[in-house]
Amino acid sequence: MSALEFANVSKSFGDVNALINFSIALEQGELVSLLGPSGCGKTTALRIAAGFETADTGSILLGSTNIIGLPAHERRMGMVFQSYSLFPHLNIRDNVSFGLRVRGVRNEARKKRADEMLDLVRLSDLGHRMPHQISGGQQQRVALARALAAEPHVLLLDEPLSALDAKIRVEVRDEIRRLNRDLGVTTMFVTHDQDEAMSISDRICVMNSGVIEQVGSPRDVYDNPASSFVAHFVGSINSLPKGNTQTLIRPENLVLTTHDQNAQWRGAITDITFVGAFTKISVRLENDDAPISVLAISTQIDHNIAIGLNIGINEAAQ
Repeated sequence: MSALEFANVSKSFGDVNALINFSIALEQGELVSLLGPSGCGKTTALRIAAGFETADTGSILLGSTNIIGLPAHERRMGMVFQSYSLFPHLNIRDNVSFGLRVRGVRNEARKKRADEMLDLVRLSDLGHRMPHQISGGQQQRVALARALAAEPHVLLLDEPLSALDAKIRVEVRDEIRRLNRDLGVTTMFVTHDQDEAMSISDRICVMNSGVIEQVGSPRDVYDNPASSFVAHFVGSINSLPKGNTQTLIRPENLVLTTHDQNAQWRGAITDITFVGAFTKISVRLENDDAPISVLAISTQIDHNIAIGLNIGINEAAQ
């Protein structure tokens, strides 16, 4: 039995179909990311699961119970939003224990549970501080602790990293993954960032215009995209002429050559961008206005290459 299952869930807002027969099952302890562009329906699916929106059709099973008709406070879902949504007048410990107070848990038990959760997210020494006295990354970890304090059946995360800077985003992302593994809590993670989804997920559900395009492991979605949309949205992709058709090839599966006059494709380098471990090289093919990208390990780049150089391109041996 799945921990959480959407079965043919549809939702419209006026003339806009936000979800169309949305169906996916999350196994116990699994972390599944809903990935897609803005307006694809991923947050709508999350809000319907949480009880903040109502579905037009379909059902949502929590274990064996259809929760479509249940109010949000009876669903035992933990929710973490993009904004931290901490109470500014409460200290960190009281923020974490707030949901327990609403449920009538006694003071000593609330304090004990809050301290356990703060220890879990490695903020045990900050319980006395106010929200404005800690960083954005710490505030989001407090929001995680608050969501987990009530021992939810499912943890719902609505783009929780988008307000953080790059370095803190990675730290909190890794924290979410660690908590998912340590606690075994089933987690649904909404994001439009492919790197987040690839690094954190057991499975990725790629969405477009309210419809699921593909569900699979990060490697499967990247290596075996089910549609042109998935291929272009997850990672970078080049469309190259091959005979009378076009073929889709990832930039890292192309190699440059300065000596092979019979290369599969030829063109001129238009840009070279150093991005750390890799160097991105843009090439405009002969008789083609659209540049393509080649991604190569920086230490293996021939330092004689330069913008304007005519060069050959081959597909790497698989």
